Amino acid sequence: MAHVRLFKHYLHLPFVILSLIDFIVLGFALAFTVFFRFFGDLEFFLDSFVFVLPSAVAFAMINLIIMLALGVHQSRLEEGMSGMMLRTIMGLIVSIPLCGFTYFLVSDWFWYLGTFNVLSTASVFGFFLLGIARVVFFALVGKDTFRRRVLVLGAGYRARQLLEDLESPLNRKGFVFEGFVPLADEPVEIKDQYLIQIPGTMQQYILKHPVREIVVAVDDRRKGLPMDDLLECKMEGVKIIDGASFYERESRKVAMEMITPGWLVFSDGFTVSSVFGIGKRSLDLIAATLLLVAGAPLMILTAIAIKIEDGLKSPVFYNQERVGLNGKVFKVHKFRSMITDAEKNGAVWASKNDARVTKVGEFIRKVRIDELPQIFNVLNGTMAFVGPRPERPVFVEQLSEKIPFYSERHRVKPGLTGWAQLCFAYADNEEDTREKLRYDLYYIKNQSLLLDLLVIIQTVEVVLFKKGSR
Repeated sequence: MAHVRLFKHYLHLPFVILSLIDFIVLGFALAFTVFFRFFGDLEFFLDSFVFVLPSAVAFAMINLIIMLALGVHQSRLEEGMSGMMLRTIMGLIVSIPLCGFTYFLVSDWFWYLGTFNVLSTASVFGFFLLGIARVVFFALVGKDTFRRRVLVLGAGYRARQLLEDLESPLNRKGFVFEGFVPLADEPVEIKDQYLIQIPGTMQQYILKHPVREIVVAVDDRRKGLPMDDLLECKMEGVKIIDGASFYERESRKVAMEMITPGWLVFSDGFTVSSVFGIGKRSLDLIAATLLLVAGAPLMILTAIAIKIEDGLKSPVFYNQERVGLNGKVFKVHKFRSMITDAEKNGAVWASKNDARVTKVGEFIRKVRIDELPQIFNVLNGTMAFVGPRPERPVFVEQLSEKIPFYSERHRVKPGLTGWAQLCFAYADNEEDTREKLRYDLYYIKNQSLLLDLLVIIQTVEVVLFKKGSR
């Protein structure tokens, strides 16, 4: 796989080519829009193109920078074309006010960036052109062109976990395992077909093979690592990464079996600034208010349906104690989806085809309407719009004793929706809860306004396609 070195930094050539294509397409989109909006005559337009060019370049450059910041191109590997285009829409929307701001700064050069109709039309036109260009590009270069070749140092338990969890064909990963290099005195748990016996050093191997990254996944580092060899590989431009960090990055969840309290302490993430706190609260209020306005008719119809099914005296809402930020207990509000005495014998896990669920309850659960009253929890500050789902105190006490790091999910406010809800199905037992905790820890470790926005937007998919609902 070819690379380009720019300012002492190695760039993957296909990403560079795709960025240039996007730049040209976006510039053309604005020029094309200006042509039909202000000119209409091709000869006149070409004679005046020198006046259009600065605006086209600025429009394309601003959009490209935003797309790079949003990881649009890389998202093709993990999220597919739909995820890539979703991020593109976000980038195009964000760029419109930025282009307008650029016009006010340098109005003598960027004349056409000051017209909202031009910017919005060019963005829509550019979106469709980008879609066509990318489909053609990926058809020509092939699906494996963008994948990094990864060499794993280690062949024991941790290495086997990486192979089993990340090699799945269902996993849209951006890498290909080159092989696993066993260490002396380390038990080998990797099949022979994946093992690589290097006669010399890893540096000599990577000089002959297109390896871009080395993952250190040994079971016991106290037995020693070939540090000199790893340093030489790093000096050749190969990235060296810890196995747990690699797993987190590629799977979008935390490998609980591979981490220790020390890893959590020294790894990046878990940083929350006051600016982020203000921004997140503002996002919560805006999103909750919009959802309340949009969902009000559904909430009224749901209340009527519950009354019709169970009688006028039946309660519409179900208030239940849940554990929130810093372990504090609060009341969560939901539309009642079960019979009134559903837990007369004590708290139990909800399950598939639960006999306690009413007919109306079955429907509103599938489309997640039963969660809408939690908007009021977001507005009063006991919940956030995005965060780990709140659990009941009795279950929290049980799970905290059995699952390591479970209490860490209470470091942030619980959410109406969350990263785990997007990535994993409904949890109705301890093992599912353990798996969802991997995603919750990933969110807590990497929380940002961008991640919150992505979760909110992708929650639409959850609602429309019933993903994760039960």
